[in-house]
Amino acid sequence: MGKLVRTSLAIEEDLTERLDALLKESRCANRSEFIRDLVRNELVRKEWAKDEEALGTVTIVYAHDKRELSRKLVSLQHHHVAVVLASTHVHLDHDLCAEMIMVRGKAAAIQQLADLLRAQKGVLHAALSMSTTGKKMASSHRAHRHRGLHAHP
Repeated sequence: MGKLVRTSLAIEEDLTERLDALLKESRCANRSEFIRDLVRNELVRKEWAKDEEALGTVTIVYAHDKRELSRKLVSLQHHHVAVVLASTHVHLDHDLCAEMIMVRGKAAAIQQLADLLRAQKGVLHAALSMSTTGKKMASSHRAHRHRGLHAHP
């Protein structure tokens, strides 16, 4: 983490009460940590809105016995090989499967793949979890110290 800067906010009392209620529901230790997370989430949302390079996970739940569905899902991933990093397939029960597809690339390309997967007949649910590559956030974090767990490029 970079150098902390103390900042004060002036917000309405009822909004402060709602903030504190949200804080209690979260796993954040204090208001500062909670607001830092809100800011980071907004920065990620803006990266996606600007179609910047992003990271995400597409999770789909589907009926595996739907004719040609498995083949279509694999074909879509191969067609979007530029953004698909990895996928994990899980058998939920006799009829249902889940697949988690880790993706990285331009936000619009990731969204397009998620939409195409969601549109397949037999896909019961599809969700896109949006994240960041961390490149912009890491600039203030690069100065951290650790014991050789990983290298920074």
